[in-house]
Amino acid sequence: MAPKRWLVALVFVVVSALSAASSLPDFTEIVEQSAPAVVKILVEYKSDRSAPDAEAFDHDALPDYLKRFFDPRNMPNNGRPKSSMGSGFVLTPDGYIVTNNHVVEGADSVIVRFSDRREYDAVIVGLDQLSDLALLKIEAQDLPTLPLAKPDSLKVGEWVLAIGSPFGLDFSVTAGIVSAMGRSLPTETNDNYVPFIQTDVAINPGNSGGPLFNLEGEVVGVNSQIYTRSGGSIGLSFAIPVSVVRDVVDQLRDGGLVKRGWLGVSIQNVDKNLAESFGLDRPKGALVVDVVQDSPAASAGLISGDVIVSFDGESIETSAQLPHVVGLVKPGTKVAVGVVRNGELQSLTVEVGALPDRDKPVIASSQPSAENLLGLIVKNADQDVLDALGLSAAVVVERVLPESPAAAQGIVPGDAITMIGSTPIRTIVDFDQALQQLRPGQSIPVRLNRRGAPMFRGLKVPSE
Repeated sequence: MAPKRWLVALVFVVVSALSAASSLPDFTEIVEQSAPAVVKILVEYKSDRSAPDAEAFDHDALPDYLKRFFDPRNMPNNGRPKSSMGSGFVLTPDGYIVTNNHVVEGADSVIVRFSDRREYDAVIVGLDQLSDLALLKIEAQDLPTLPLAKPDSLKVGEWVLAIGSPFGLDFSVTAGIVSAMGRSLPTETNDNYVPFIQTDVAINPGNSGGPLFNLEGEVVGVNSQIYTRSGGSIGLSFAIPVSVVRDVVDQLRDGGLVKRGWLGVSIQNVDKNLAESFGLDRPKGALVVDVVQDSPAASAGLISGDVIVSFDGESIETSAQLPHVVGLVKPGTKVAVGVVRNGELQSLTVEVGALPDRDKPVIASSQPSAENLLGLIVKNADQDVLDALGLSAAVVVERVLPESPAAAQGIVPGDAITMIGSTPIRTIVDFDQALQQLRPGQSIPVRLNRRGAPMFRGLKVPSE
């Protein structure tokens, strides 16, 4: 009987394995239908200009079996134009093509190559640095195109597919799943207008600008960035979602530039201490740290200390979500904003403005205050400091006592304090009076300005 049971078990394992294999997605049809509309972008720069770092790669870091394809001896610069490459895809039959801004920005010439080896000179219609998208145009008709998926149709765990030219290996196909949605990756200038799709699809230099597909063969995103320590894929890649692609491409095609919604607030996340001090049941929303004068937010009545918990009907769980939502709203549109103020939910109406060019201020810094429960020694701010920070009045932190509530929340010398709780702080007198109102065990929000950036910190008053 034992041999029969063993045979039955073996058959069961084999059948289960075959069944599991048959349930895996087959990408062949998507590739056959979509590859003709995916293109390779070849970019040249004058010899005195560097190609973008994002598409450059280190020959020595390549695996041995790839090095022969990219022998540096066969690619001399010697005064010749420098080059880089990326990927893209055809959006319309008359030759509009989508790729990344960083692939073509600053290029002297752009060539689009199809999988059948046809090549066309491309004109840059428009660039958008904040979304990292670019729109190109070639003179051609009846081109194969790719359909864009409906916004918000993608889900975490869903299979996705990428086609591109990693390391110049033309029209390579990789697949994986959606790892997360709405990832915030602020730029060096702290702009944050793209809720990135995170995937584990193998994306490498040369894939940038190429399409990310769902199993219906629709474009759900444009591959843009990877997280890597080696220069190659480690399973953390990021794509611009189709909702952003649609909006940006339409505006680039219509006018060559992109207008984004603008609220006019500085915001930060709400942690446990701040949630308690602002009367929230849990950490959520975007805490308004500062309101720009004459901005849409100021006109709508938003004030520092408001916690924005919804915008245009969409729940705001973290501060990073707010720029994503606001940026997609057409300037001039009136929307509802839900805020928590003094522990109560209120609804305001704001007319969204257009994102302006922004400049940022700086920091610097007389009788210091006495020691206190918060562990802050402060002094009145000099006029030079106030001018540099764009403030009318404040006290400046001169010293932070070790193991104090202020030290625990990362307040440092040089920070300018402008509010404690709901009390504006203009001088040391205001500071001392605000401290006298504190109760043991109370959580209190402290508004400060650090090197031109306003922020809140939630301090817990020690229990006696």
